[in-house]
Amino acid sequence: MRFKTALIVLILFAMLLPTAHAQGNTVYVAKIDGMITGYTVDQFDRYITEAEKANASAIIIELNTPGGRADAMQEIVMRIQNAKVPVIIYVYPSGGMAASAGTYIALGSHLIAMAPGTVIGACRPILGYGANGSIVEAPPKIVNFYIAYLRELAEMSGRNATLAEQFITEDRSVTSQEALKYGVIEVIATDVNDLLQKADGMETKIPVKDRGKVVLHLRDARVVYLEPSFKDTVIKYITDPTIAYVLLNLGFIGLIFGFLTPGWHVPETIGAIMLVLGLIGLGYFGYSSAGLLLIALAMIFFIAEALTPTFGLFTVAGTITFILGGTMLFGKGGGEYLVSGALYETLRIIIIVMAILLGLFFAFGAAAVVRAQRKKPEAGKEELVGAEGKVIQELNPEGLVRIHGEIWKAISKDGSRIPAGEKVRVVEVKGLTLIVSKEGDLDGGS
Repeated sequence: MRFKTALIVLILFAMLLPTAHAQGNTVYVAKIDGMITGYTVDQFDRYITEAEKANASAIIIELNTPGGRADAMQEIVMRIQNAKVPVIIYVYPSGGMAASAGTYIALGSHLIAMAPGTVIGACRPILGYGANGSIVEAPPKIVNFYIAYLRELAEMSGRNATLAEQFITEDRSVTSQEALKYGVIEVIATDVNDLLQKADGMETKIPVKDRGKVVLHLRDARVVYLEPSFKDTVIKYITDPTIAYVLLNLGFIGLIFGFLTPGWHVPETIGAIMLVLGLIGLGYFGYSSAGLLLIALAMIFFIAEALTPTFGLFTVAGTITFILGGTMLFGKGGGEYLVSGALYETLRIIIIVMAILLGLFFAFGAAAVVRAQRKKPEAGKEELVGAEGKVIQELNPEGLVRIHGEIWKAISKDGSRIPAGEKVRVVEVKGLTLIVSKEGDLDGGS
C-alpha cells in the first residue's frame, strides 16, 4: 500500500516538474531601431532591467542601426556586460544592419545572431561632417583607441579579433554568412523562433554577471515581446540626423520671423517647439533631460500666456509640450512596455489632466492676477481726474459729492450752482478739494 502511494506521488511530481520548468523558461524580445543616442542607453537599460526582474532565461534585442554616438555605445556595452541575464543581439530584419556603433554593441554581447540579408561592420570612428557634407576624420589616437577597444571586445568573447580590427582600419563590412564563417557571430536565424531553436544548448561567449558563462535553454521558451512606447516612436524619428537638422533650422526661421512680425505669436511659438525638438533630436540628452527641457518650455509658454494673453495659443502650446515632457520624464518604468502596464496608463492620464489644469490656470487665473496688478489704482488723487460722481450736497459753489463710494468736498468749476442729485465729473484736484463740472456742461464745452 505504501509502495503504491509513493509511486503515485512520484508520478505526479514527475508530471508537474516539467510544467513548472516551462513556466519559468521565459525569453524577452525587444527592438532597437535607428540611431544610437542617449535615449538608446535608456532603452537598453529598461529592457534589460525588465528581463532581470522576471529572471528571464535571456533577452533578445532585435538591432537595426546605422550607428551613432560613441559615448552612448560604450554605456550600452557596459550595461550588457553587467546584465544578470544573457543578452543576445539579433541583427534583424532582413535588409537591416549593425553598422558603426552597432558593431561594438554586438561584439560586447553574450551571443550574436543575424538574419539572412543583414550586414555588420564598417565602424571607423569619425568626428562628424563638414559644412560641405564631407566626413571629418578622427585623429590617429582616437582611431587607435577604438581599434584596441573593439579587439578587446572580440578577444574576450573568443570572436575573430583580426576581422574586427578590419572593420575599423579597412571600413570592412560582412554579410551574415561571412560573419558566421569567419567567427564573428554564432547564429544565422530567419526569425525569433528559429533563433531560439538554434541557440538552444549554446554557451554564452562572455560571462553573465554573478553566474559565469551560461548554457542557454531556449527551446520551447515562453516569448514575451516588449513593445516600444509612444516616446520611443517619437524619438526614433526626431533623432534621425536629417530630421533633427531640419527641425533646428525651421525653429530658427520661426523665431526670427516671429520677432520681425510682433503681435501674431504663431511663428515664434511653432519655432520654439521645433528648436527644442531639434536639440532633443541631436541625441545629447537622455529621456529625463529631454523631459525636463520640454517641461521648462511648457512653463515659458504658460507664463507668456499670463503676461501677454494670446487667446489660448500659448496655452495650447504649453499643454502639448507639458504632456510630451511628462511622458518622457516619468515614463521610465518597465511596465510601460507591457500590454498590462496599468500603472503607466494611470500616470499618463494624470500627466494629461495636470497639463490641462495648468493650462487653464495660466490662461485664466494667472492672467487675471496680472491684469489686476497692471490695473491703475482707483484711490489716488491723480486717478480722480475724469471720474464721474454725484452731488449729495448742493454746490453753491461749494458742496459735497460722492466719487467711488467716497464723499469729497467739491467746488463747481465756473462757480455755478449745481443742485443735489446732479451728475458731475472731476476736472481738477486741489489738495483735498475736487473741481467739478456738470456732465452736460463738460460735454457741451468739448
